[in-house]
Amino acid sequence: MKKPNATDKRDLFIYQVYVRNHTEAGTFQALINDLDRIRALGVDMIYLLPVNLIGAKNRKGTLGSPYAIKDYKTINPELGTYDDFKALINACHERKMKVMLDIVFNHTSPDATLLETNPEFYYKENGAFKNRIGDWWDVTDFDFSKSEALWETLIDVLVHYTNLGVDGYRFDVASLLPLAFLEAARQTIDAINPQTIWLSESVHGHFLKEVRDRGFEAHSEAELFTVFDMAYDYDAHPYFEAYLKNEAPLAPYVAWLQKQEEIYPKDYVKLRNLENHDFGRIAAMVHENKNKLKQWHAFNFFNKGATMIFSGSETFNPHHPDLFNKDTIDFNREDHSAFFKRLNQITRGSLFTAGIYHIAKADDKDVIIGRYENAVSQVTGIFNVALETGTITIDLPDGRYENAIDGTEVTIKNNRLVLKQDPVILFADPR
Repeated sequence: MKKPNATDKRDLFIYQVYVRNHTEAGTFQALINDLDRIRALGVDMIYLLPVNLIGAKNRKGTLGSPYAIKDYKTINPELGTYDDFKALINACHERKMKVMLDIVFNHTSPDATLLETNPEFYYKENGAFKNRIGDWWDVTDFDFSKSEALWETLIDVLVHYTNLGVDGYRFDVASLLPLAFLEAARQTIDAINPQTIWLSESVHGHFLKEVRDRGFEAHSEAELFTVFDMAYDYDAHPYFEAYLKNEAPLAPYVAWLQKQEEIYPKDYVKLRNLENHDFGRIAAMVHENKNKLKQWHAFNFFNKGATMIFSGSETFNPHHPDLFNKDTIDFNREDHSAFFKRLNQITRGSLFTAGIYHIAKADDKDVIIGRYENAVSQVTGIFNVALETGTITIDLPDGRYENAIDGTEVTIKNNRLVLKQDPVILFADPR
């Protein structure tokens, strides 16, 4: 299956929301009340963690994981009613924002409706329902090889939410789903809304190998790009996190980002994000150092691909909300919304979506240097993620430039640039 060219999706700014913990009320209506603030950031799409009824059996925590779904077409009553969910979709559309829904088709809760009505849909070992991989003891896996009716049932779930107005889907552990099933699903949904956005949660490389070594089918990110518009950045993530934890140098991370330009299709789109519901807050990893946070967030917007932030990122929040219990995000902190809005504004357009991209690490310092260029323009980003001092060599003509982020003057002399505590983005020629 050949998907349409997806490079325009590199302009997307996605805001991830866990409805339960986004507000004290934890409801769709409370999220509606916050949409104007979110839209003011420049957000194009709200990405919702699963909103379905959660199973009661083998629950993790007091409220359970939203990824242990009991019924795909039943809305979790803790979040609101079915009409409340429709109202949220409409409210997003009224504000020119799309809605992405997290879809979990690898497994359900152990007390799912489908397990009762169609036990033949599920994976078994020694006659017992089980999950195949990992510590996911609160779920039971499907067996896609045993029943064609399973495909039809799950595709019908996508049809249901597409007809409701959902604009895109993030597929949980997409690497573990059959490629033929995903192709059939996309073909069906594209016939209803060809603008639907498809995001894969491709898994980390070591996990992919583990699944294959155990005899199960699992797809690489390159394979998933034949169906999906966008993929998570989990191939690079281990190198990123190892650097933040002082377990590895910066060079392997930057080298892997360079490698992405070689191994994926020309129109590949990565969903760049520093944190999400699965991985810890970057503010905690850099010990709430505001200058480092500005450097990393600026690079996240600048780096080639779509951009996602997790709710609370705009306050540099160090606390990662609990997935299984009520744990409201604290927004009563210093607000950096203007900074995020500016980054979003200056990293849009054809130069960033279709320009030739170069990325490198400064020779002797932990500084990431990125550049886009096309026939008429170029832009260079300098991200001093370790807050190094001194100067670096920069491949730009000598002169005075304006930092597009904050308007300050940047001077290049003898092809050397004095490093700053703040990120720098320089357009075109010097003044």
